[in-house]
Amino acid sequence: MAQFESDAGKHTLAEILSEPDIWKACLDMVDKSGELKDLNGKLAKNVEWVFIGCGSSFYLAQCAAASWTILTGEKARAIPASEIMLFPQLLPLPCQPVVISRSGHTSEVLEAAEYLERTKNIRILAITCGSGTPIQKLATYCVVLSPADEKSTVMTRSFTSMLLVLQALAAIRGNRQDAHDGLRALPGEASAKLNQIHETIAALVKSQQFAAYIYLGQGPFFGVAQESMLKVLEMSCSFAQSFHALEFRHGPKSIVSPETLITCILSESGFDAEVLVLEEMKKLGGTILAITNQATPTVRRSSDYVVELSLRVPEIARLAATVLPGQLLGFYTGLKKHLNPDEPRNLSRVVMLESSK
Repeated sequence: MAQFESDAGKHTLAEILSEPDIWKACLDMVDKSGELKDLNGKLAKNVEWVFIGCGSSFYLAQCAAASWTILTGEKARAIPASEIMLFPQLLPLPCQPVVISRSGHTSEVLEAAEYLERTKNIRILAITCGSGTPIQKLATYCVVLSPADEKSTVMTRSFTSMLLVLQALAAIRGNRQDAHDGLRALPGEASAKLNQIHETIAALVKSQQFAAYIYLGQGPFFGVAQESMLKVLEMSCSFAQSFHALEFRHGPKSIVSPETLITCILSESGFDAEVLVLEEMKKLGGTILAITNQATPTVRRSSDYVVELSLRVPEIARLAATVLPGQLLGFYTGLKKHLNPDEPRNLSRVVMLESSK
């Protein structure tokens, strides 16, 4: 394992490496309580589901909305909480809102929740990792995942744990036993791969420094690409962007160079088309990191680095594990630049705004 002299980032790294254990604890907790089955019976049916958050929680909302549609067949979308504050007419009605906040204190999320519950008289579901927080007072229903709370500023295990529990709710709603079983098997399978993922990313960062970081993903993996991009921005203050994989051809590929690390998150559903993008970017001179469940000879030939997950769970149950390489890349890049990932520049753990009223 790569070693660094400073204790900088010790909380962040510990929280990343704890993720499989925390996933199991959170899933065991909601299974034992039966709250997801209870919620499924209470929450609205035959309406569009709207997942709401800010920052990482908005990217989580993107993953959750895609998962919801795939697992239930119901319409779903992700909306930043600020959009509900500033453009409430864009909210689809009727809907079933789900508000996401690690802390339960985020100002825009609280304002959106208050608008939905008190102004529009819509019952919302909140998911958080904090206990005794304002969001619990505003929301009609609330899932609290206290084992996933964090000391560090950036979201890591809270992001993946809340995602898994929302996917577990979707599996219940969609009567998807395969997804249910896959989500429960994921912590053990990911734990067995975590050290290898850790070694690969630490070695990558040690070997080379990049001017830009690009993340590409499609479908439910686009939210993963967004969140991975944000981890690099937050923890290392590096230039980073994310795109739908096939959209990267339409203009953004102009920035490709050997100093650009392009991380391609390869799905099974779109594998053949996404691999063509990977091959094209390699020919243009980019440095390629492929994240895939199974690495074919073509993927290995066209990549400089490969993270092969080799998970036996359904594709939709792999999203949380696919976030791990991006978290580790942001962490080690930050350390290499002599930054402290526990205390990112200009950031606080909770964004609380002064009221303009």
